[in-house]
Amino acid sequence: MARVSLVLLALLVACALGVVTSQHRARKQFAELEAEQAAARKLVTEYSQLQIEQGTWATHTRVEQVATKRLGMRQPDAASTVVVKLEERAK
Repeated sequence: MARVSLVLLALLVACALGVVTSQHRARKQFAELEAEQAAARKLVTEYSQLQIEQGTWATHTRVEQVATKRLGMRQPDAASTVVVKLEERAK
């Protein structure tokens, strides 16, 4: 009877250690998941800010200002503008 009790006690301790180990792993994985989700949210926010910045830099007014000031470009006058008409292809 004492042997059976010792075997059952050893089995109980092994099961308890298994439960503790699995709970520890689950908590550790949950903490990693939370950290990765926080990093993902940060990346989404950064991406949104970059899209807004790209939209600001690509506005027509901004492009025109850069072309005029930095590159010295200007609108062509009417005398130097040539309109090319394409002929329709025969069917």
